[in-house]
Amino acid sequence: MGPTKIAEGIYNVGVIDWNIRDFHGYSTWSGTTYNAYLIMDEKITLIDTVKREFVDELLNNISQIVDPKKIDYVISNHTEMDHSGGLPRVMHKIGEGKPVYCSKMGNKNLADHFRQGLNYQPVENGGELKIGKRTLTFLETRMLHWPDSMFTYVNGDKILFSSDAFGQHYAGYENFDDEIDDHDIMHHARKYFANILLLYSPLIVKLVEKVTEMGLQIEMICPDHGIIWRKDPSKIINAYVEWSKQVPKRKAIVIYDTMWRSTETMAKAIADTLALEGVDAKPMHLRRCHKSDIITEVLDTAAIIIGSPTLNNHIFPSIGSFLTYMEGLKPAKKIAAAFGSYGWSGEAVKTINSHFETMGFDIVDPGLRVKYVPDKTGIEACQEFAKKIAHAIPA
Repeated sequence: MGPTKIAEGIYNVGVIDWNIRDFHGYSTWSGTTYNAYLIMDEKITLIDTVKREFVDELLNNISQIVDPKKIDYVISNHTEMDHSGGLPRVMHKIGEGKPVYCSKMGNKNLADHFRQGLNYQPVENGGELKIGKRTLTFLETRMLHWPDSMFTYVNGDKILFSSDAFGQHYAGYENFDDEIDDHDIMHHARKYFANILLLYSPLIVKLVEKVTEMGLQIEMICPDHGIIWRKDPSKIINAYVEWSKQVPKRKAIVIYDTMWRSTETMAKAIADTLALEGVDAKPMHLRRCHKSDIITEVLDTAAIIIGSPTLNNHIFPSIGSFLTYMEGLKPAKKIAAAFGSYGWSGEAVKTINSHFETMGFDIVDPGLRVKYVPDKTGIEACQEFAKKIAHAIPA
């Protein structure tokens, strides 16, 4: 797909990756985009590049507007390789002596990535760069979601180039929020937040406060992945603030894996009872549901209930993998409980609880264990277990 004009003299020259299905453990079943932006002014400026294997397509898109060799400045908002991987080849094409503006941490990270002497120009937080009739302002957004991350704001046009914030892993011919179903794109944005930015929630709230204090007027937000927000940029900003608060709904997810369906039988009995108690309950089998989709549900759930059979005196491997993934994202304000079937030892519940303690969850029951196949008594125990959890969830 060729370049897209997003404002007078400003273009998205990025590329679509239709085929990617895994982004370092995140399920990207709709593909993604690597957006890069070209500003035509007295000093022609390129904001971000693309993955290394898409450089030819990027350069072709630029060539439809201007000879790439005429680019004067490059800005690197973020050094992760899906946005900087193509930088060495781009600079070789346009002139390796031309300046690459980046944050102070970006200066260090780019040098560490590429081990070559490009003309890096670190900028100050709040620093400005005049490129002609436009002036760019740089906003440091450290740890959103890398230490080097920053935004670039175009004064006059009131456009915010937001790097990995406000993005979505979505590939499509739609370019703007008013060209796609609102529910669909907000789902992709929510999943992106839950799996990439959740652990930085406190920083996001502070960032929005800082932008508000600066009085920046934002009429368009251009992230490095997915669609551009031009119809109502405040919608995604407000959503980030709300998601960052992690206010739980009366909702529970029952996450489990199973060997001979005994733990699955328990999971269904627990979920069924939760639903009868007025809780929005959802059972999620870890080898049927991708962990990134489960984490999307975790974002606004009140109760996380995890079930595992005991295997070799330990939890099932998929449960261990998921717990490690969830711990890294640091969800907050959750109640939790563990359950599982076992044959002769039954350590799984205790192990799951230790993870809950590490994450600071409120464990509302010491855990439910059923030996081998749940009988009538075992099912009744699952029902009582679920009722106790339901009563612990605020109405």
